[in-house]
Amino acid sequence: MSPLQIKKGSSKHSAYNLRPTFSDEVESHTLAVIVDNEPGVLARVIGLFSGRGYNIDSLTVAEVDHTGHTSRITIVTTGTPQVIEQIKAQLGRIVPVHEVHDLTVEGQAVERELALLKVQGTGDKRVEALRLADIFRANAVDSTLNSFVFEITGTPDKIDAFADLMRPLGLVEIARTGVAALRRGSVNDV
Repeated sequence: MSPLQIKKGSSKHSAYNLRPTFSDEVESHTLAVIVDNEPGVLARVIGLFSGRGYNIDSLTVAEVDHTGHTSRITIVTTGTPQVIEQIKAQLGRIVPVHEVHDLTVEGQAVERELALLKVQGTGDKRVEALRLADIFRANAVDSTLNSFVFEITGTPDKIDAFADLMRPLGLVEIARTGVAALRRGSVNDV
């Protein structure tokens, strides 16, 4: 076969990736963005998403280096691979942004979320709520004669499952922090 008759697609032996990079499949990605901790930076990052019609599923932000005055914004968003690449590129062009990491593609990551759930009920429903909380390792952080406030940490799926089980038992309110995530392993792991 001559060098000009390259078959479509690629293999681990090919020097060229000829597979299409476009896809219509919507994926969820967790992005970690390191920014200067100064007024207006979060508004600029959020403005990028709202101005282009991108959705944010989860958002957490906190200062991570007091001496360097940098903050970490963790964003969970959904989109096609092309949209995710466009988001990362546009985030990287914002002046106070130092780093943009896509934790979904850079390797395994640990993701956790905190939630508070208020459950009202008496009798058997109250006992069942306590039993389920024990199974999910949720803590009762407040209790009255007709309600509990449970604190639970874990993956978003775990919190969703716990909330789904609490709904028929009297779930009246829920507050969630959003996802906090870190890449697993050492800095040099690839």
